[in-house]
Amino acid sequence: MALFDGSNIKLDVLKKRAFNYRWAEVPEGTIPLTAADPDYPAAPEIRQAMMDYVQDGYFSYTPKLGYPEFSESIAARLWDRKGEKIDPKQILPIDSAARGMYIIAKAVLKPGDEMIVFDPVDYLFRESCLAAGGKVVLFPARLKDGYIDLSELERYITARTRMIGLCNPHNPYGVLYRPEDLELIMSLCEKYNLYIMNDEIWSDIVYPEEPFCSIYTLGSDRCGRVMSVFGFSKSFGIAGLRAGCVYTTSAELFERIVECSDVLSTAGGIASISQVAGKACMDSCYYWVDEFLVHLKKNRDYAVERLNGMPLIKAYSPHATYLLYVDVSAFGMTAEAFTEYMKEHVRLAVVSGGEKFFGKGSEGHIRICFATSHEILKEGLNRLEKGIGMLMKERGLDQ
Repeated sequence: MALFDGSNIKLDVLKKRAFNYRWAEVPEGTIPLTAADPDYPAAPEIRQAMMDYVQDGYFSYTPKLGYPEFSESIAARLWDRKGEKIDPKQILPIDSAARGMYIIAKAVLKPGDEMIVFDPVDYLFRESCLAAGGKVVLFPARLKDGYIDLSELERYITARTRMIGLCNPHNPYGVLYRPEDLELIMSLCEKYNLYIMNDEIWSDIVYPEEPFCSIYTLGSDRCGRVMSVFGFSKSFGIAGLRAGCVYTTSAELFERIVECSDVLSTAGGIASISQVAGKACMDSCYYWVDEFLVHLKKNRDYAVERLNGMPLIKAYSPHATYLLYVDVSAFGMTAEAFTEYMKEHVRLAVVSGGEKFFGKGSEGHIRICFATSHEILKEGLNRLEKGIGMLMKERGLDQ
């Protein structure tokens, strides 16, 4: 049986364990195409590594900077998958990429410092800045010819700007940054002495039409101001294990990251079992990711065609991620009202745009996750199409 056959999805388990707007949190009979979390179980090598670790019966303290062999495995994969040359001694395993973003913000922002956050983008950029006492400056990230238009970015830099947030690949658009885009961002940071919070959590989920280009391809000698986060939840489906890492080519910045992470006091850090799982991901499970990508591409192509065949909506075809960003503004209602209508009338849950998740620039849009079986995706889109028809009739838009 193929790894990503629909029969491998265990709905009875998901309905008990899949939280964060997913199966365990929606009413019975509702299909959730919501949070970015696969419906498929993790690779067998991950499960076996965890069981082998548990069998010994010891759950002792780990090294404060994480298991060295875990950091070495991460460094090896950063190099052979993305061409990023990172010293394993400057990789800090941490309890999720999200935690890493908060640590980075705390390491460089002082109260009142400004951070440029793209709008739309995942809300963790905004929240990590605010948690560090920083001020969020929203840059309207609009698409031009299929890429984020950076032509006005410099105008948003002030004397108080300290850092720019880079989400590559971008969530929710699913677009990649081209070498010229990364060069522009880096040049501005060099000109104004700014740091870069570089989120690459989606960098494994990239489709074959266009390669992923990391900011490190500009040269390690230019990346001393870059602090990166990576995680294992999107690629390997282990969100509940809270496994991620922060890394940088700057020894001085790494010291500040460690200091702000609270790992030296044991108040912060990553669990031993999560590191065991993460190492298995890095060492043994990229075959799983590569096969997952084949399945995801089929789902993406099917869903984009279906959505763009429905009236009054438009879906972007992403270069990366397993998310679809869909324009529903023609209905003349807020994205939240649209998603509530679908949940109530056709039992379909999707994520609404707007201030809460992606910023005010995402109003009038919804986000759909397609990391599920073709059968579940098809039924979800059938329900969306039915709901759109009902909504058009109610609002007199079918005339």
